[in-house]
Amino acid sequence: MLKVSIITITYNSELTLIETIDSVLLQTYPNIEYIIVDGHSNDSSISIIHSYKDKISKFVSEKDRGLYDALNKGISLATGDIIGVLHSDDFYTSSKVIENVVQTFMT
Repeated sequence: MLKVSIITITYNSELTLIETIDSVLLQTYPNIEYIIVDGHSNDSSISIIHSYKDKISKFVSEKDRGLYDALNKGISLATGDIIGVLHSDDFYTSSKVIENVVQTFMT
């Protein structure tokens, strides 16, 4: 079974972060490595992430040099066969998105 690494980068995204995280955790595909890279937020984003600590594979919170630096940190932590990015203001509209992506890779 392919492992899928999903990377969410965030900075001060308390208003949308819960919906983003929940949309990943509700995916039907069972082999997901969920990585969150935070740019050292000063709102409640870190507290929100900590409330999901048992369901998040890897979490880093530190200053970065912007969006692409944070993405590269996430990619360097990823161990999946497939790597996807879901930004902290986005969410999956279906619980089968990752399952469908993996099926596409398998065909």
